[in-house]
Amino acid sequence: MRIKKAGSYQGLMLIIFFLGIFTSVFAQQPTGDTRAVFLVKDLQELVLMNHPIVKQAGLLSKEAQARVLQSLGKFDPALMASFGKKSFGGTDYYNHWDSELKVPLWLGGADLNLGYDRNVGVYNNPETRTSSTGLSGVGLTIPLGQGLLIDARRNTLRQAKIMVGYADAEKVAQINSVWFNAMKDYWNWYFAFEQRKFTKEGVDLAQKRFRAIREQVILGDKPPIDSVEAAIVLQDREIQLQETTVQLTNSRLLLSNYLWSSEGKPQELPADALPEEVVETENTVEKLRLDTFILQAADTHPEILKIKSQSAKLEIEQKYRLEMLKPKLNVKGSFLAGRRDFSDIPNNYDFRLANYKVGIDFSFPLFLREERGKLREVRIQQAEVAYGLQQTTREIQTGVMTAFAEMKAVQTQVTLLTKNVENQRILVNGELQKFALGESNLFLINTRETKLMDMLVKRAELISNFQKTIADLYYRAGKRRQY
Repeated sequence: MRIKKAGSYQGLMLIIFFLGIFTSVFAQQPTGDTRAVFLVKDLQELVLMNHPIVKQAGLLSKEAQARVLQSLGKFDPALMASFGKKSFGGTDYYNHWDSELKVPLWLGGADLNLGYDRNVGVYNNPETRTSSTGLSGVGLTIPLGQGLLIDARRNTLRQAKIMVGYADAEKVAQINSVWFNAMKDYWNWYFAFEQRKFTKEGVDLAQKRFRAIREQVILGDKPPIDSVEAAIVLQDREIQLQETTVQLTNSRLLLSNYLWSSEGKPQELPADALPEEVVETENTVEKLRLDTFILQAADTHPEILKIKSQSAKLEIEQKYRLEMLKPKLNVKGSFLAGRRDFSDIPNNYDFRLANYKVGIDFSFPLFLREERGKLREVRIQQAEVAYGLQQTTREIQTGVMTAFAEMKAVQTQVTLLTKNVENQRILVNGELQKFALGESNLFLINTRETKLMDMLVKRAELISNFQKTIADLYYRAGKRRQY
């Protein structure tokens, strides 16, 4: 009888011990872990500074600027010169020196020409023959028909400048894509970490309970079947712990794909790193306004900006093709002088209105089928781009709305499940108290406790999904959330 009383007293103390274990293991307060916390802000800084795809996207703008520089090359002054001489039998047949500086002008598509020619010799063409001092000229070539409003070089330059905006939008799109995938992997790692943490706490609790039950069985205070059940629960949770450990390792490796040093070397997330603690608030959704996201997406979404750049490019191309329907009518004129330096020469041989050279070039294809076909092709492309803009705008707007609705739904689920977790804690505590009074059994306690663990894991999964839906909302709106 004395031993039995002692066993009953130990059983009562054991129940109190269970309550203490349960409260400490599944407490909501921070654990005070001193390991390094890897914040989302840290991830964002590393990705935007060192990720190879982000660096690669930064080259798009530089490449577009290089094309602008190439287009500006069409306006570079060009210096041309040629020399030829023939001497035979003591006779100078000819001695030719032709040189010209051509300066393309933006206004009117004109060209400024500065030239110097010296053509002497016995057998020179009288049309091009000059005196021994040569002939200098200053003139202009002006297109009065085709090319007056826009020509090939101005068309190329304007389109190249527009494509800089296209490249910037493409850069933003690629960076947003990398960041969105990084966010998903970060919150997958968060869930895997929380899942393993709760599973490990469940294993610790099952181990302590198994030891306590085994001592009670030895004392004769509990039937042996209780220790068998406690052992089964422990083994089942240990199996779950192995599975969650593998999932945590894999998620950490996937997140490491986004970690690079400034020297371009891949980095790995430390095994003891912690994800940031999420403090969910019920007013998170209220801080984000759907109409703001929709308006910003319509103005700044990279896909829309790319289509608008294409539309602006085609508009320039249409103006150029309309210009090509005009006849070619180029007027050329130069003032001439028989000088090659700043020395005094007779007025009749200096620059004056009476010394000039003029010319007119004219051509016009009668049917214009080639140019009309190109213009028609451009207008068809404009229609395609306009239809694409309508559809893309609609899809982006719908995507933002669906992402916002999903975010609200998950936020509601988190709130409800948080309340359910608290209620389940009450049930577990109540079951332990009933067990202390002999009105319950170990099976019901394990069932209640396992249910609570599952709810805690589910709550962590919902928090992870909630953060991913926020990232998805920003991504669909063509933005990046700043941390």
